Amino acid sequence: MHVQLLVTHTDSCLPNIKRELDDAGINYCVDYIEENPELVASHHIRHSPNILINGSLIFRERPTKGELRTFFLG
Repeated sequence: MHVQLLVTHTDSCLPNIKRELDDAGINYCVDYIEENPELVASHHIRHSPNILINGSLIFRERPTKGELRTFFLG
């Protein structure tokens, strides 16, 4: 499973999302909106954060810890 955090350089919730994914044992990469205009255009992204899984946009806003655990761990 490829988990991609697509955020702005100034997104203040990034450390919290990273911690929650780390705590759940989920591997991820961080990419920046400013450096990926093709992803922004193809997914009609207007804000940060966004979480893509296997190339599909799953979360358009910061998910709660419970939402992350439910999605990834069932």
